[in-house]
Amino acid sequence: MNGEISREGARLSEGSGTVGDDPFRGRRPTSHERLTGLPWDASYRNGPAPWDIGQPQPAIVRLASEGGFAGAVLDAGCGTGENALHVASLGLSVLGVDVAETALAIARAKADDRGIEVEFAAADAFQLERLGRRFETVLDCGLFHTFDADERPGYVASLGSVTEHDGTLYVLCFSDDGPDTGPHPISREELREAFNPGSGWNVVAIEPDRVQTRYHDDGAPAWFATMKRI
Repeated sequence: MNGEISREGARLSEGSGTVGDDPFRGRRPTSHERLTGLPWDASYRNGPAPWDIGQPQPAIVRLASEGGFAGAVLDAGCGTGENALHVASLGLSVLGVDVAETALAIARAKADDRGIEVEFAAADAFQLERLGRRFETVLDCGLFHTFDADERPGYVASLGSVTEHDGTLYVLCFSDDGPDTGPHPISREELREAFNPGSGWNVVAIEPDRVQTRYHDDGAPAWFATMKRI
């Protein structure tokens, strides 16, 4: 496995266009990065990524209109920032984090252009405790489903380290229920297994929804899950 990662890392470094530079900044590449052979940042360099639709996800807009966001908000895996920007435009304090520096630069430019006060920072989703901050509301839109089963416990623990007691976590992810599913589809059972009382969470609801992408005319089947931090 270590040899596989080493070879993968070398190929990823070549694909990143850097010489003698670590595109992962010392972190272990995720299962998705090893599968695609590219760091997350590469997805944003030559035009929009498949999941970058140029506007917030309708499910997030709906949730915000219902008052689903409160207090300090963290958007984990914010990409180019459309969801974070929408929530921040409502007057909430929002931090969007991602490992893709190109995406963060685009997000900051959008914030400047639109005159929205929002913060974007580089952070590893598996080490969110390094932010040194806690949040009443945490959003994961399209990140959880990119991690394999071995990665999920570490990610769930990382989310727990920055979520206030009785804080709310929302997860919008590809679902395994229905035709034309997206990559890395997740089952309800996998969500319940990851976010359980033993890992510090209570699942409040898992409802069917849609994730809009650049390759699905009407979006891909999704789960919209609501969790409470114990």
